[in-house]
Amino acid sequence: MAVRTVRRYGDPILRQKARPVAEVTPEIKAAIADLVETMHDQIGIGLAAPQVGIPLRLVVMDDGKGDVRTLVNPVVTEREGSIRGEEGCLSIPGIFAEVERSSRVRVEALDADGQGVSFEARGLPARVIQHEIDHLDGVLFIDRLPPVQRDRIKRKIQKEGLREDSSRHAFAL
Repeated sequence: MAVRTVRRYGDPILRQKARPVAEVTPEIKAAIADLVETMHDQIGIGLAAPQVGIPLRLVVMDDGKGDVRTLVNPVVTEREGSIRGEEGCLSIPGIFAEVERSSRVRVEALDADGQGVSFEARGLPARVIQHEIDHLDGVLFIDRLPPVQRDRIKRKIQKEGLREDSSRHAFAL
């Protein structure tokens, strides 16, 4: 296991669509272990592989019970409701905004052993899943904001840069 560098806003890999994982090999399991280690090091609650420079459809997230859930090739198959909530991102440290997401999602994926899983998530876990799947599609949470708000954030980043200490977040994915 290794802590990897979290790619920051402006890095081209954050805008690329990640490739599907063909099978869960020892190399994929090593990448998953690195993702978990990096997420914990950064005090995050979710992390997508492109955020550490791996262009594959892999996500790890805190399961809310002290363990980590791994999602390989995750797909949201159902959505319901709508809820606004504050989000931040390890790749855009120091920036937070209210983002509208589905309040309930059903997800299908493979787990860390390559076994199929299907489950429903509500509340914070649903938000984390949607945020991380966006990363797999090259979408950042600021892209989900109204244009005026998004442009204001982009101007702020251009003028002030990003925080150096990305590990101090109240809520970052």
